[in-house]
Amino acid sequence: MNAMTEQSVRLWGARFRTSPSPELVALSRSESSYFRLVPYDLTSSISHARELVRAGILTEPETETVIVAIKQIAADYRAGSIEPSPADEDIHTFLERILGERIGILGGKLRAGRSRNDQAANDLKLYLRDVARGIGADILLLQQALVGQAEAHVMTLTSGFTHLQPAQPISFAHQLLAHAQTFARDLERLRDWDKRAARSPLGAAAMAGSSIAVQPELSAHELGYDAPCENSIDAVGSRDHVAEFLFVTAMFGVHMSRLAEELFLWSSRQFRWIEMNDGYATGSSIMPQKKNCDIAELTRGRASRLIGSLTTMLVALKGLPFAYNRDLAEDKHAAFDTIDALTLVVPAMAGLVRTMHVNVDVMRKQSVDGFTLATEVADWLAKTGVPFSEAHEITGSLVRYCEDKNIGLEDVSDADLAAVDARLLPSIKASLTAQAAVDARKGYGGTAPDRVNEQITRLKAVLDSQAKWLSSYTSPTTALER
Repeated sequence: MNAMTEQSVRLWGARFRTSPSPELVALSRSESSYFRLVPYDLTSSISHARELVRAGILTEPETETVIVAIKQIAADYRAGSIEPSPADEDIHTFLERILGERIGILGGKLRAGRSRNDQAANDLKLYLRDVARGIGADILLLQQALVGQAEAHVMTLTSGFTHLQPAQPISFAHQLLAHAQTFARDLERLRDWDKRAARSPLGAAAMAGSSIAVQPELSAHELGYDAPCENSIDAVGSRDHVAEFLFVTAMFGVHMSRLAEELFLWSSRQFRWIEMNDGYATGSSIMPQKKNCDIAELTRGRASRLIGSLTTMLVALKGLPFAYNRDLAEDKHAAFDTIDALTLVVPAMAGLVRTMHVNVDVMRKQSVDGFTLATEVADWLAKTGVPFSEAHEITGSLVRYCEDKNIGLEDVSDADLAAVDARLLPSIKASLTAQAAVDARKGYGGTAPDRVNEQITRLKAVLDSQAKWLSSYTSPTTALER
């Protein structure tokens, strides 16, 4: 390969006297996963071609030739009939090479007025905005699975926990909705992130802006952005939109991991609250009786990778001078690893939750285990005028009494109550049932059935709003098919 041919597959090199070393080539070449950005780079190239018409670099007929070629390249890439070669340093080199092979020197004109710096920032941002909708749709499915189970189990009573110890009776729906509420906030965070990400880097060029692409606001709107970035240095040198995306997804991963942990407990033989559908469980290669919650375990494991990706991006950004530095290429590795993990685990978790069977009778029986009705005693005494500090002591004495007699609070007799304290009147026993305890928590956000039903109604309205946001978006890559 002569020097002219070798340089033709790179976007730089004329000022160098020798070719890049094999070590540099190997280090500099983009990972294969980065080429998922091809549709976004091609879409941006169509917008840039129109900008070059406005700048007088391309004529209208030339632009039409370029756009037709770009759309054909997109179709061929989707079909797998073209692919990067080992000599292609990155996505930009690959696509310029193919374009040059098909339309000659005209393909080289497209590089005017832009840089790999603004191209790379733009490609990833467009991709993340697209992927955010896919992740959002999966989060919505998980929320809907939780809400569906909650609607079926408003009247299913169980024990709530603090410090992983039985605390108070609750509606199982209330417990499920606690998880759904965290996921609703995760999706809202994704929506908020998208508002800040809706600024186009195109037109920033290498870092100072372009003397050719001087109407970046037109390209921005064409690509679905709200506007161009305010500062060209910031446009190519910042990746806080990537870090924020990774924070949102890491937070979501942590919330999924918390749900996963409870699914382990609920499906254990010690709890027996739920049974997993066979299609969402695995077995053991040596122990035939096993039914393992592998989906939840893998989800919990993937959460660590999501946190790691966020950490990677933050550390890569720390101490970087403006504007572009090659360190910023870590943005794609971190983002892609997170996206690939979520694409697998979220639908699986939604299916696990949607298909799980709830053992209602087991839950109801356990709802009063561990003296979960103790707060009812203290509250009842407080309502009769006993100072709560004293009511707390009386209740503790009653619990100790029951432990000694090996009975539950729901089993105490009138004589038992009188033996502990004369103020424990027989009328207290009406409060010493799981249902009474749940019904009493009737304040806004409480576990009383009416409040839980109201919570479901409000949450479903949130989900409807989120669904509308997801469906209102059109990917800019549809320009490749028009």
